[in-house]
Amino acid sequence: MLDQPIAQIKGLRVEFQTKDGPVVGVEDVSFDINPGETVCVVGESGSGKSVSSLSLMRLVEFGGGDIAGGVLLFDRRDGGEIDLSKASQDKMRDIRGNEIGMIFQEPMTALNPVFTVGRQLTEGLRIHKGMSQSQAEARALELLRQVRIPEPERRLKQYPHELSGGMRQRVVIAMALACEPRLLIADEPTTALDVTIQAEILALMDRLKRETGTAVMFITHDMAVVAQMADRVVVMYRGNKVEEGPVEDIFENPQHDYTKALLAAVPKLGEMKGKQYPEPMKLLGVENQKIAPIPGTNETLLTVKNLTTRFPVKGGFFRRTVANVHAVEDVSFTLNKGQTLSLVGESGCGKSSAGRSILRLVEPLSGQIDLDGTDVMKLGREGLRRARQDMQMIFQDPFASLNPQMQLMDQVSEPMRNYGIASGSELQDRVASLFDRVQLPRSFMRRYPHEMSGGQRQRIAIARALALNPKLIIADEAVSALDVSVQAQVLNLMMDLQAELGLSYLFISHDMAVVERVSHNVGVMYLGRIVELGPRARVFENPQHPYTQALMKAVPIADPRKRKSEKELNFKPIPSPIHPVDYDPAPSEYNEVEPGHFVLTTDSGY
Repeated sequence: MLDQPIAQIKGLRVEFQTKDGPVVGVEDVSFDINPGETVCVVGESGSGKSVSSLSLMRLVEFGGGDIAGGVLLFDRRDGGEIDLSKASQDKMRDIRGNEIGMIFQEPMTALNPVFTVGRQLTEGLRIHKGMSQSQAEARALELLRQVRIPEPERRLKQYPHELSGGMRQRVVIAMALACEPRLLIADEPTTALDVTIQAEILALMDRLKRETGTAVMFITHDMAVVAQMADRVVVMYRGNKVEEGPVEDIFENPQHDYTKALLAAVPKLGEMKGKQYPEPMKLLGVENQKIAPIPGTNETLLTVKNLTTRFPVKGGFFRRTVANVHAVEDVSFTLNKGQTLSLVGESGCGKSSAGRSILRLVEPLSGQIDLDGTDVMKLGREGLRRARQDMQMIFQDPFASLNPQMQLMDQVSEPMRNYGIASGSELQDRVASLFDRVQLPRSFMRRYPHEMSGGQRQRIAIARALALNPKLIIADEAVSALDVSVQAQVLNLMMDLQAELGLSYLFISHDMAVVERVSHNVGVMYLGRIVELGPRARVFENPQHPYTQALMKAVPIADPRKRKSEKELNFKPIPSPIHPVDYDPAPSEYNEVEPGHFVLTTDSGY
């Protein structure tokens, strides 16, 4: 007889009470999770995938939800079955953390900022396993080694804010695994992480699952991660399960229209092979799509030379500068009209600081920035204000960059009002045509930001950036927070606008598959320097710098037959960009390995 499933969800229905009556979060969902198996639950925001996992943990009640129907059977360690939907909160306290572990999406909120890492790791062991303080500390140390945290003894005494995002996420995984749970629920555990750290954490979870036989319920919207991790896939859409099957079947022979559309929207690394120019993605269910390459021009729009930006680190009694963060170090590149240059790299490599320095949102230390004949570095306040008509920015988080108290119409028209470009009915007509441009209905003009989805808010941010007819748009991780299908639509929109208006983009991202799709040229950044720069096809198909090669290796591919093994991933920890005040780095020197393809020869520290 086969092993009993560890968890069985049968006919789950979850409702949320709102002032307009009950809202159904999950309508009717059933699936099993077997011992030693990874089940990936995929779907877009709002499809009910997180609600299902929070119901298993019985945490959904704390968020205003109510399990209105269904059975949640869990096979306990001592061999008894229990229906979690009817268990008391006391019983749940015993199961949570002990038999079902959970890794949350946001590691900073899952850790308590006032306790050390050591205290948070030992707490569960002492409560659930009855260990003494010294036993618990020994086990905590062993767990940190298991998740490959460098210098674990020191980390136990540190607080969460002293660790990087990737390290915090490893601590959260160590906490979830501390009591060797039978079931591990991972809710988007790598969404906020860089490619290299994500690759390591996925390999780590896979290895721990094999070593401990834990069953894993893995929630994600990233199809490449599903291909890397899943044994079985459950596809959710609007609170219902629309398809379920082994991972190969779902990828190679999807049955439901929604699954097909989801897979069509995933940019896959290598799709652009042999294509010289970027082109929009073919999306399912979109009528008369124009898919034409975007060549751009040979005219230079932006020239950046020897750009250097440093942030002072203050300390001591008089708050003197004791060291500098070398955020951008001797960066040079050019960007042509109507083309896209992408800057890629991990968090902390200086790509966002480079983008902000060009707009002078942060003041560079030195360097030259020439935008269509204007020397941006020499401009005074008024000159800079005028120059900003030509250069606009789209930020990563559209909600934070919109004013929650203003109607969308006023937010889009505000730049035009500020610069006195249009007024009265002409202003309204221009706003209406911008809404048409970014494919939003004109009826949305009277709405507020909280009434929109993430993808719609990002379109408003694009409309506002376009309001002044800029020549250059700096897009800082502009699609990283969006669902796959929405991301594909926003990317296509940006490319259509580029072809139509001759826009130039400086595209800042850590998503290599997206970068391959949109770029004419690519610059790879590491520790503030560009280590490799060249045409997209050359950098992707013939990476020369060891860091670029490591980055390409780490990208998960949306194909379950091309899984990465842990052996392939050998990253060096990123050294600190903080140097003493008198530190004088060597200038960046490059070797041209093929026409237009440059590789850093100065020691980059990798």
